Amino acid sequence: MKRRALLSVSDKTGLVDIARVLAGAGVELVSTGGTARALREAGLTVLDVSQITGFPEMMDGRVKTLHPVVHGGLLYVRDNPEHQKQAQEHNIVPIDFVIVNLYPFEATIRRPDVTLELAIENIDIGGPSMLRSAAKNYRSVTVVVDPADYDTVAEQVKAKGETTLDLREKLAAKVFHTTSYYDSLIAEFLATKLSQEQTALPENLIIPMRKAQALRYGENPHQQAALYGDFPQYFKQLHGKELSYNNLIDISGAVNLIGEFRDAKPTLAILKHTNPCGLGTAESLHQAWEYAFSTDRQAPFGGIIVVNRPLDLAVAKDISEIFSEVIIAPSFEPDALALLEKKKNLRLIVNNWTNSDVVASGPTMEFKSIVGDSILIQTADNQPINADGWKVVTKRQPTAEELDALLFGWRIVKHVKSNAIVYANKNQTLGVGAGQMSRVDSSKIAIWKAGEAKLSLKGSVVASDAFFPFADGLIAAAEAGATAAIEPGGSVRDEEVIAAANERNLAMVFTGKRHFRH
Repeated sequence: MKRRALLSVSDKTGLVDIARVLAGAGVELVSTGGTARALREAGLTVLDVSQITGFPEMMDGRVKTLHPVVHGGLLYVRDNPEHQKQAQEHNIVPIDFVIVNLYPFEATIRRPDVTLELAIENIDIGGPSMLRSAAKNYRSVTVVVDPADYDTVAEQVKAKGETTLDLREKLAAKVFHTTSYYDSLIAEFLATKLSQEQTALPENLIIPMRKAQALRYGENPHQQAALYGDFPQYFKQLHGKELSYNNLIDISGAVNLIGEFRDAKPTLAILKHTNPCGLGTAESLHQAWEYAFSTDRQAPFGGIIVVNRPLDLAVAKDISEIFSEVIIAPSFEPDALALLEKKKNLRLIVNNWTNSDVVASGPTMEFKSIVGDSILIQTADNQPINADGWKVVTKRQPTAEELDALLFGWRIVKHVKSNAIVYANKNQTLGVGAGQMSRVDSSKIAIWKAGEAKLSLKGSVVASDAFFPFADGLIAAAEAGATAAIEPGGSVRDEEVIAAANERNLAMVFTGKRHFRH
């Protein structure tokens, strides 16, 4: 029986080689448009699709393979007598090989000059249809959507004139992965461009993401992991060991924190396990480093350092005195880079995220896996921090300097795991308490950290990511030396907490918005 291969590709990598192998095995080649032209230019004999359908390509090529002769040749079950009879009645010849890849929709929508019209013209209709028909009938049809699979198919065809069922099964599964990803890109793009009612939480979840890189392992060596999405578009590794799963989580936390200080003076933050353990802002990056490092001289060991200015030699010299996992900066001055590169394992990352015209302040959506292979989704807590909507609830108004410090502390406490307490002045963190079961415990840890660092909390401000549920947390802050406090408010005991503040002449601000991080 005559065997046919249908070839129609946008990416012509390896096309001629696989076509020659098929032709050499006695397979008749059928093709369309530019693919047929490329094959003929290589000296291969090719039938146009229009020759087997009896219809010309029409409507600017939108209609060419959508025909019963094509899809009948792909779909009919070869050992089904009724199918055989119908194929003979309608002169349908089986198509045994399909080499198809799709219009470059993804590359098109990533172009900065893309228009809706251009995107729509790059939505492939016939390609996915042929792929799906062929993949459905994988017992008889070899379908190849990825040029990376050409060599494997060619080897089997050369050896036996056909492919194994095992290979056809794998190729068919790959087709449905490919077409589902392709359709999800289209759905997401058109939902953004055409939908009159945008919703952050759609009824059906679509997450079109391509694997960016495989990772050695996850949080622990026995866990598998990979990175998906556009991370490499915004972050460039200049030096050091391969990034790990934990590194990537830390980097995300670090750049979201430094994003709060995009337009501030030179700022440097040190993080450990995504929690800030010190942050400083000053007229120079070196002074900002001294402020940040002085908060906690123990926790930065093996930590992440992030800055909002090009990293210079003076700061690089100090950083090189301690062990760090990752340093993130908008750029590295040449002499600073040369010094830091002497540490072969230190990962140096250029951050284009906070300076990008495309990206505002972190991801717009956050995802978390829970039991039952389920996913929780929420909109990200990434609105810019400012004093809009703040309310002074105590008798004493905060001074201008206290207000600056409250704003500074509020920007930081947003990025500390709850229960979160941050003591600060307007330029630096003085003590950080994170992730405790009790807000009083977090406050005690922050006070202890300040004592360890020999930093006075007298005249400091205290920021709490959620309300003080009892007055004891505020009282502990006042006894430590804080003169002003900032919290969301909203507790049933707010009046009790306000009264405690008034008794101690503290100024207190309610923001009306909490930044709890579970």
